[in-house]
Amino acid sequence: MKILILEDETVLALSMQEFLEDSGYEVKCYAQSDLAYDAIYEESFDLFLLDVKVPGEKNGFEMLETLRNDGNKTPAIFITSLTDIDDLSRGYECGACDYIRKPFDLAELKLRVEQVVKLQCFASNEEIIELPHGYSYDVKKMKLMLENKGITLAKTETKILELLIKQRGSVVSCEMFWEEVWGEWVDSANIRVQVGNLRKKLEKDFIKNVRGVGYSIDI
Repeated sequence: MKILILEDETVLALSMQEFLEDSGYEVKCYAQSDLAYDAIYEESFDLFLLDVKVPGEKNGFEMLETLRNDGNKTPAIFITSLTDIDDLSRGYECGACDYIRKPFDLAELKLRVEQVVKLQCFASNEEIIELPHGYSYDVKKMKLMLENKGITLAKTETKILELLIKQRGSVVSCEMFWEEVWGEWVDSANIRVQVGNLRKKLEKDFIKNVRGVGYSIDI
């Protein structure tokens, strides 16, 4: 498996490269978005690890947006110090599978990479996601469907559902909801309420409660 890293912090980039190579991956590093963009059209990659604030004509968000518009569906993970929920939302709208917040442990990096490889993030290669009990999710329209009938969800409910879909087959913990839905710590009771509101809109509930751990959707 071949990974492209776009990261202008030299020490961090080298650490990531060495760690991932020791884990069996082939890795290429670039410090400027222009060089990374050119490399993507010269070589084939299986995953992008992209910093957002990088030198070059485009930042990480803009580069991935351009790649998606060009039809490139390679899974991507953003590696960034940005914490604002609007920034996190934009990353997913650009077509990213996941976020890793700086600073991070290299063991977390490996787990995130393995998860994306396992699930092949829906934003990268599917427009309609088939879910249990006849449900489906339209990625472009951000719409939950049951037998071609749309189900209206609130903004937070949609973000919760998308995170569960992206991590389908695995359990989503409170910590993951904090980071990727709210962008900050929220009380676990609030998470339960919001997930409960989502489940009330499902005629056939496909969200599993893993007691003491979190929630999941089967593949």
